Amino acid sequence: MKEPHCMICGKPLKDGIILSNGRGICNNCEKRLIKLDINTDFYEYYKVCIRKNIMSVIKKGEEYNCQNYHL
Repeated sequence: MKEPHCMICGKPLKDGIILSNGRGICNNCEKRLIKLDINTDFYEYYKVCIRKNIMSVIKKGEEYNCQNYHL
């Protein structure tokens, strides 16, 4: 199996949130994300990174409703 990498910074994932697709969010990025103000460019960048990686594991044709979540 491929070594998991952080979906935000790309570094090897040894701690933090690990998803089943071999990706996740490292502890450092998780801490930064929790402290970010949602009105910053960094927050938007994190949101795009997470959305791209999560969308790649959702089955094609499967309906999802995540507009109420602040990714």
